[in-house]
Amino acid sequence: MIHNLSVDDRWIEEKAPIAGGHGYGNAMNQFYWPHGIFVDDGQTMVIADWYNNRVIEWKIGYRNGRVVAGGRGEGNRLDQLNRPTDVLIDKETDSLIICDWGNRRVVRWSRHSGATQGEILLDNIKCYGLAMDHQRHLYVSDTDKHEIRRYQMGDRNGTVVAGGYGRGRGLNQLNFPTFLFVDHEQAVYVSDCKNHRVMKWNQTAAEGIIVAGGQGEGWTLTQLSGPEGLVVDMSGTVYVADRNNHRVMAWPKGAKYGLIIRLEERHVYYPMGLSFDQYHNLYAVNYGDHCIERFRFKSI
Repeated sequence: MIHNLSVDDRWIEEKAPIAGGHGYGNAMNQFYWPHGIFVDDGQTMVIADWYNNRVIEWKIGYRNGRVVAGGRGEGNRLDQLNRPTDVLIDKETDSLIICDWGNRRVVRWSRHSGATQGEILLDNIKCYGLAMDHQRHLYVSDTDKHEIRRYQMGDRNGTVVAGGYGRGRGLNQLNFPTFLFVDHEQAVYVSDCKNHRVMKWNQTAAEGIIVAGGQGEGWTLTQLSGPEGLVVDMSGTVYVADRNNHRVMAWPKGAKYGLIIRLEERHVYYPMGLSFDQYHNLYAVNYGDHCIERFRFKSI
């Protein structure tokens, strides 16, 4: 179990990055300021390689990845991306859904071999984070409108499910929402980045609940600084990339302070996206070191 009030030691850090770690660049074993990550049940990662304007697929255990979207320079053609921030896999259509942040659009790329361009699902949206629930509703954060919308496939209008009252610190407001997570009850968790907190919005709720941070920007165990990546386990524990504090934290349900995921070998330099695999191992995008870290879950 947890033996220290400030450290969550249920995790074993890999001694080397699971992907990247060869400096920044555009080779197939490199990233350049990566952002979001998604790990599927087949132990394949897809990563939004932000500055390289591409999405990389990387099978765990391999030395190199491959480009599966973009990679043709910065631009707004259908075969290009512009600073992608997040990506997920839609298993039903075997496709990638991508936040094409710099182009203000959400695009879909087929994972079938031979696909050379995407299609626009949503436009005129400053999309940063994505999530999909078990009914295939798509949730998208908008950093311009400071809100989260839920979309049915084919719907371009969507419904506001978090925020929507302009930028602010109220419980019904957000300030630059980044990554998000949706649980099995369709509750929406949001990294409310510039408010330095994580919010939970239950389905149909008029306002959110603070579940991590919310005590102003700082480095104490009750605070966050620029939270980014976000996942939640079945017990309701929130795992958040505390970007500017260079740490990944676990906040048990109802806790007033978080626990630091122990790092023995290295620091995570500006952590960004987070993802679990089917074995409850935790993957963290190490933005500053241009690589992906894995923390193996120790069975208790």
